[in-house]
Amino acid sequence: MRAVVQRVKKASVEVDSQEVSVIGWGLLVLLGVAKGDGATDAEYMVRKISGLRIFGDEQGKMNRSLAQVKGEVLLVSQFTLFGDVRKGTRPSFFGAGDAATGKRLYLEVLEGLQRQGIAACGGRFQEMMDVSLINDGPVTIMLDSRKQF
Repeated sequence: MRAVVQRVKKASVEVDSQEVSVIGWGLLVLLGVAKGDGATDAEYMVRKISGLRIFGDEQGKMNRSLAQVKGEVLLVSQFTLFGDVRKGTRPSFFGAGDAATGKRLYLEVLEGLQRQGIAACGGRFQEMMDVSLINDGPVTIMLDSRKQF
């Protein structure tokens, strides 16, 4: 799994001009599932996203986690994180997981964050979404479950 994690002041998702999810201060997470990903990858993402110390403490240093600041998460499926453009300019998505596995693991991450006590909501899987955000920082972190060791 890959994730692009952005610290935000606000983020939202619209589908067909209808707002489906909105958060205040917290994290916008774009999440992609690769071929071969499974439950351990989802668990890794939940652990990392909830534990990232990228929020400021009293001295302004990145030292607090999402749970410590009571931030929210907007999780958006993003298979294009596995777009490969090494050959040519049109992306190949050969490395992306299939839709059924992608949806199952996306929901595992979303539900895992919620079980951690984090206010987490999502976009709509396999829908064209308009994602809006106001970056905080900006702070952007990339996670990859295959690079955890």
